[in-house]
Amino acid sequence: MADLSVEVERTGGVVVVRLGGDLDKLTAPRLGDCLSGLVREGEVEFVIDAARLSFCDSSGLWVLVEHQRRVDARQGRLRLTGVHGVLLRVLDVTGLRAAFDVALPAQL
Repeated sequence: MADLSVEVERTGGVVVVRLGGDLDKLTAPRLGDCLSGLVREGEVEFVIDAARLSFCDSSGLWVLVEHQRRVDARQGRLRLTGVHGVLLRVLDVTGLRAAFDVALPAQL
């Protein structure tokens, strides 16, 4: 069974969302609901920390893309940090790395 931890911290006008485990078809809705709720509350500045993310499939990627668009429409920012492994590969293979502000672990 896939599991995803989602920790939210508000700090200095930025919402940091720390992910751990697997972001896949079973767990992506949980992240989507979390981010949607934060946007409804008016949050538009996000850092998604993927340092502890061990897997990401197309469902997880779609949630990130969808919320990138929502935040952009509100003149906000969604930054991905700690990007590595499968998520980095998926972003590169799909060409979506350019759609995000991405910080690799060595850039932190």
